[in-house]
Amino acid sequence: MWGVSEQAPVSAAMHRAKADARASHVTVGLVRNLPGDREEIDCSCGMTLTNGPQWSLDEHIRLHRAEARYLALSAVAPAGMPRLIAVDPERLPR
Repeated sequence: MWGVSEQAPVSAAMHRAKADARASHVTVGLVRNLPGDREEIDCSCGMTLTNGPQWSLDEHIRLHRAEARYLALSAVAPAGMPRLIAVDPERLPR
């Protein structure tokens, strides 16, 4: 079994999916300061990222990027690969 090293094979499809997700989810423009200590910034995918009563804008950005990577990798991962999060037949989270 492969350990985590530079010699471990990486699927071209998974590598490409991760790179595409990274490129498709970058912040655009400047942070907008709104009334009530609210902040928001746009993502290149079209979603507006915000802070909230229990999370910072930075946390929302990090979660958004992580979810984008997860969905992209999940879509191309081999169907029989054991998963931490259950997926449906289209390999999307249930």
